[in-house]
Amino acid sequence: MGSILSVKNLSVSLTGQKVLQNISFDLEKGESLAIIGPNGAGKTVLFRTLLGFHQYSGEIKWQPGVKIGYVPQKIDFDRYLPLSLGDFLLAKANILRLSQKEAEKHLPTVGFSREMLSHSLGTLSFGQFQKALIAFALIGDPDILLLDEATLGVDAPYETYIYEIIYELQSKHGLTIMLISHEFEIVYKYTSKVLCLNKEMLCFGSPAEAITEKNLAELYKEGKHYHHHHQ
Repeated sequence: MGSILSVKNLSVSLTGQKVLQNISFDLEKGESLAIIGPNGAGKTVLFRTLLGFHQYSGEIKWQPGVKIGYVPQKIDFDRYLPLSLGDFLLAKANILRLSQKEAEKHLPTVGFSREMLSHSLGTLSFGQFQKALIAFALIGDPDILLLDEATLGVDAPYETYIYEIIYELQSKHGLTIMLISHEFEIVYKYTSKVLCLNKEMLCFGSPAEAITEKNLAELYKEGKHYHHHHQ
């Protein structure tokens, strides 16, 4: 099917400190890749580098014409800003020269009614705001979706619902997925590949092959920050 993303010998330094070193992997169209690793491993930096926010050495090659959707872990903004959900979604649609209908198309995807459009962003709960970010990322029907712990703070049943919807989009429309998660059940259930990251790549492959006790012990060192419950 061809690589939608190819990364070769990627290294990133921030404020003089090496954050990522010699990362190489390929992702095919329609695949789903989980990035796992401890806090401070460089997972978010990897995403932001792929999106062009950080300088790097090595090679990042996207498939020509690829459309990318990105759901950050959080966005800091003035909660008193008089901006409604409808304004927020329409702003991206306008940039992409899309209609209001396209801006609102994925409201049902994240479980929002049209009535939510008039709600101020500042009045949304954390979980609701994460859902808004997912709807925002899906505007324009991206080819690949980057999710940085996108359901953090969302209740467990709705977290499962969100990933089921994303999986359905992947199955029906060939959407490629990259996600950062600490939830191994999500990794096993929804991804075909996993990249173990702690500033350098420690393993890469299918979850069944890559998530071994040995690899996890090396990845998390003392092993205090992971739960391996796959059966």
